[in-house]
Amino acid sequence: MNSSSVDVLANMDGPAEAANAVAAPLMKRPTWEQAEGNPLPLGVKWIEEEQAFNFAVHSEHAESVTLLLYSDEDLMNPVLTFRFDFLHNKSGRIWHCRIPVTKLGAAHYYAYSVSGETIPQLHSFDPQKVLLDPYAKCIFFPPAFDRNLAMREGPNAGRAPLGVLNHHRSTVDWAEDRPPHHDSDAVIYELHVKGFTKNLNSGVDPSRAGTYAGLVEKIPYLKDLGITVVELMPIFQRDPQEGDYWGYMPLNFFAPHAQYASSHRADQQHIEFKNMVKAFHEADIGVVLDVVYNHTCEGDHRGPIYSFKGFDSAGYYMLSSDPANPYANYSGTGNTLNFGQAHVRKMVIDSLRYWKRGMHIDGFRFDLASVFSRNADGSLNWGEAPIFSEIAADPELGPVRLIAEPWDTAAYQLGRRFPGLTWLQWNGRFRDDVRRFVKGDTGMVPEVMRRIYGSDDLFPDSRADAYHAYQSVNYVTSHDGFTLYDLVSYDRKHNWQNGNDNQDGTDANYSWNCGQEGDEAVSPAVRALRRKQVKNFCCLLFLSNGTPMFRAGDEFLNTQFGNNNPYNQDNEIGWLDWSQLRSNEDIFRFFKKMIAFRKNHSSLSRSRFWREDISWYGVGPAVDLSHDSHSLAFCLHGASQGDDDIYAMINGYWEELEFNVQEGTAQEWKRIVDTALPSPDDFLDDGIRLERTKYLLAPRSIVVLCRPKKSDTREGP
Repeated sequence: MNSSSVDVLANMDGPAEAANAVAAPLMKRPTWEQAEGNPLPLGVKWIEEEQAFNFAVHSEHAESVTLLLYSDEDLMNPVLTFRFDFLHNKSGRIWHCRIPVTKLGAAHYYAYSVSGETIPQLHSFDPQKVLLDPYAKCIFFPPAFDRNLAMREGPNAGRAPLGVLNHHRSTVDWAEDRPPHHDSDAVIYELHVKGFTKNLNSGVDPSRAGTYAGLVEKIPYLKDLGITVVELMPIFQRDPQEGDYWGYMPLNFFAPHAQYASSHRADQQHIEFKNMVKAFHEADIGVVLDVVYNHTCEGDHRGPIYSFKGFDSAGYYMLSSDPANPYANYSGTGNTLNFGQAHVRKMVIDSLRYWKRGMHIDGFRFDLASVFSRNADGSLNWGEAPIFSEIAADPELGPVRLIAEPWDTAAYQLGRRFPGLTWLQWNGRFRDDVRRFVKGDTGMVPEVMRRIYGSDDLFPDSRADAYHAYQSVNYVTSHDGFTLYDLVSYDRKHNWQNGNDNQDGTDANYSWNCGQEGDEAVSPAVRALRRKQVKNFCCLLFLSNGTPMFRAGDEFLNTQFGNNNPYNQDNEIGWLDWSQLRSNEDIFRFFKKMIAFRKNHSSLSRSRFWREDISWYGVGPAVDLSHDSHSLAFCLHGASQGDDDIYAMINGYWEELEFNVQEGTAQEWKRIVDTALPSPDDFLDDGIRLERTKYLLAPRSIVVLCRPKKSDTREGP
């Protein structure tokens, strides 16, 4: 890498005029930190009182490290280079220096070059590669950025991502920000930042479609629906040339994805992201980030060298004993971060703190969280995996909402097997059991009873365990799989457009197309059944104890045309089609009403399990637990919560069934929900009083009754 420079200090190269600037004797002896830099914090820190930047980067096995600083005018040749001297600029495993802004000249971007002993099969140390700081808070991609150059030998100067030097203060005023707190009224809504508003029919200003600012325009819609928590699919910066639409291939853990910002200025993406969070908070909506810390976009030994590989492959990634596949792959993406290394755990905790403290994020959902439990050799730590206790002990992170996807490609730790004792967990058993019951599989009544109750078989509330019901994040659909409409419209996946010969995506969908595959020439009877099944899923989700979550667009029957894994579909397949909202206003209304019903009945969503407040029935006094049973009922008594009583009758059978209400008289009960009826009769706010205790449920339908709490039925004097 060339630099038109002369020596300024023993280890610094820069413009000739900078040499003149340091010719005069110093009036005051610099402190050790001023002379050598500080090893903490990692990354770049602006020192206001010194008008200087502190640089610090971790590399255990590096033999030499060079800091490269670039101007806007020349992204190929650094305007300044600083060669770290380990006798002055290294503490332990951290290389560091401090450079006054007066010596930076026109530098606006920075990167590193690192040399070390090369292990050929790892494809790691390569001093020709321009390396991105793992702690970079803002990332710039040069116009000539080229992923392919990072994947082969040779230089990639001018074509590699760079960190941005930014020393001005954020203009976002957090003074009035009040983080929302939702417990019994928590309704999590999973959405993709770009896909939510990118479609031309989203109603968002075209200049902001598919951006953080675009989400702000949709807040009134979310409020109307009743959402209290949005869970954003990954927003960490990723490689824009990888074709990773979903975002599960992070390049970095500190920078927001620049391509989601409506402004193309590198220093504006943080402000737009912060303004989005602030707007959600003003609307009393919490923000949870789906975070991917288990792997990076550098892939295996054939993947690009952007950052971690170039700094220290063996220090950041788990290695395998297979020379042909040197990187352990518990993520299914080519590499796995090594949480047996203290500096890797520190990086994750520093990242979490940054998003909590600097961006005011309210919680995190951890992708493939079982990777956190793995030792350096890849084995599972069934005891106390260090990162869980480190997060729990952190005063900033301990109180936030932490949600785990409690598995990886080789481990399944749902429930008490997951080491994060107080974490919420995506309940994959709820998803599968409810799908199978609604689909009509046999032997599912006992299982669906467990899921409705709160999954105490997975989250036991014994004295020894003392789990809470809300730790079960109940969901029927998520980004990973069919949409709710596709779940009732396709028997099998249709992923051909992903380019993998329909081999990607799960085959265990537990879906049923209601009689016809897909959407072409579908009979009115099949369409009606699909709508009823969607309402059945909606009912079971919002009647169950736990924390409910559903994916964006399910409330208006958004489709991905049978694609259950559109990770690379940055097009109409992956974007929400808002025209469906107009076409399916009845389904939107039903979702909205069910959300409101849940919020109005705190008895449904409790910190603890229902215990003696729940009575289980069948079509008669006893629930049929036999293998061929498809029906059940329950009465949830609300007196202990100051709430109404709720009686639900659930017919998963394909024929009519007559249920007998087992408690009270007919006049005490009002029918609120009947999924077999068309809108608006399917949900009546004021209800309609029963005339008799016998109720004939249509095939595959759910009926919900309410009995006012005692104080509301007492006669006056």
